[in-house]
Amino acid sequence: MTDLSGKVALVTGAGQGVGQGIALALAAAGAKVAVTGRTLVKLEATSALVAERGGEALPVAGNVKDAASLAAMVAATVEHFGGLDILVNNAQEVPNGKLEDVSDEAFIAGFESGPLATFRLMKLARPLMAARGGGVIVNLASSAGIRWDMTGYGAYGAVKQATRVLTRAAAAEWGRQGIRVLTIAPHAESPGLKWWIANNPEEAEAFFRTIPLGRIGKLEEDIGRAVAALCSSDMAYLTGATIPLDGGQANFD
Repeated sequence: MTDLSGKVALVTGAGQGVGQGIALALAAAGAKVAVTGRTLVKLEATSALVAERGGEALPVAGNVKDAASLAAMVAATVEHFGGLDILVNNAQEVPNGKLEDVSDEAFIAGFESGPLATFRLMKLARPLMAARGGGVIVNLASSAGIRWDMTGYGAYGAVKQATRVLTRAAAAEWGRQGIRVLTIAPHAESPGLKWWIANNPEEAEAFFRTIPLGRIGKLEEDIGRAVAALCSSDMAYLTGATIPLDGGQANFD
């Protein structure tokens, strides 16, 4: 069983969906977890679920599109728990739609909440992790960035692919400091996926037929536990990679 006892994690977008599932799995593995997001009541609900698993969580409300707010999240985590070992960059506003239908504002929001927030948080986390002998950063991407038909997914795929490039660069630059950096590309039963299914039922049905395992991932059991395993010492030689957690659907080769 994955053991993250003594580790401190910060998870963005942890009030629901994939972020919540990851936070719960990290806590179940023994990590103390700062759960961040825009809505405090959702973060408090996640913290209560962590407590049910015997873990400890710190809810920290903030806006990942604001640099000062990101710094405050990290500072609150370090002040409360004493350091930082694991960072999960999950929060993302989704600029979906055909290119002519995506506004500048939506694309900028996607960039600021995704790769720019990831860039900023990674740089805030690096010295803290290095001071503790290393750490693990997990960034979230999407198979939207490698679809053969990018119609309707160009803006979203672009910001997610930018995050993958940041992962590769950070892994190369910080590996000698003991910091591993990974990307996951999950399919999970998140609110965003449920919205997509409801609004694109025919496309969703066709998409699900391409998943070899025949189902969508469960938030905590499939996605969260995989992330916990990636953050453990058992995966100490893995860095710079994109790991699809999608039942075998995407091909990142």
